[in-house]
Amino acid sequence: MPKTQHWQWYVEEFAPTEQHHHALDELLFSGRSEFQQVAVVRSPVFGKMLVIDGDTQSAQADERIYHEALVHPALAGAGDRREVLILGGGEGATLREVLRCPDVTRCTMVDIDAMVVDLSKRYLAEWSDGAFDDPRARVIAGDALQFMRSDPSRYGAIVSDLTEPLEDSPSNPLFNDEVFALIKSRMLEGGVYVLQASTAAVHNAGLHCKMSRTLRDHYAYVASFSTHVPAFDTEWAFLACSDRIDLSNLDGREIDAYCARLHGNNFFYDSVTHRRLFSLPLYLRRMLAAGGDTF
Repeated sequence: MPKTQHWQWYVEEFAPTEQHHHALDELLFSGRSEFQQVAVVRSPVFGKMLVIDGDTQSAQADERIYHEALVHPALAGAGDRREVLILGGGEGATLREVLRCPDVTRCTMVDIDAMVVDLSKRYLAEWSDGAFDDPRARVIAGDALQFMRSDPSRYGAIVSDLTEPLEDSPSNPLFNDEVFALIKSRMLEGGVYVLQASTAAVHNAGLHCKMSRTLRDHYAYVASFSTHVPAFDTEWAFLACSDRIDLSNLDGREIDAYCARLHGNNFFYDSVTHRRLFSLPLYLRRMLAAGGDTF
């Protein structure tokens, strides 16, 4: 890590021609698991940060923006919230948000990297906030693809918090038509599948649009939504997929009624935020409407 007079720096190569720099107070952990390089650092701006393969995964100051956006639009619109499946989500924050919903009777979380889960319990306990010990939580260290092929359970909502499908990522095999069809087969009829879906700024939305084009072959409704995540230093996108409901048109009264029943207080999400999430800029709407390749 390069050093200046006052700080050590974590330099994230966001793209071959783009870098994001974070000053660091402390390196809490750095090592390699069976699957990826993992670090836990502390930034004077964002607090503790989880870094995987050189990419920021979440940060203490704003992780609730990302995790509330990922989870709650989907659960607000889901017709059946009793059984929820999380793909990835090693920090436990996605699990935390799902379990805030009193309708959830069981949430299954499958993450391939037990080391990330263990490190998160040790260094990032605020992220999970006791969720790993909730009796409704079923946490499995294993391959999400193998799990879905072998487990007969069906879910009212499936939440994908996997890393981006880059060529060297352990998530890469989970982004293709065969896997998307498998995911759908694990959903209850009319369920909701939501996934973190890469970046959505004017210069880096190509991967998101490719994901959207692919999923349109599997669902009647595929809605993009996005928000700025400060620790990521860019606009971040998600996709909500269903054959029953277009989450971009979810009624505000229904959203607020859902939020009012959650345990604890929301930081980011309510009916006003929902409208903002799904109000996409013109450039992104044009990119999504254009043709292109798929997975």
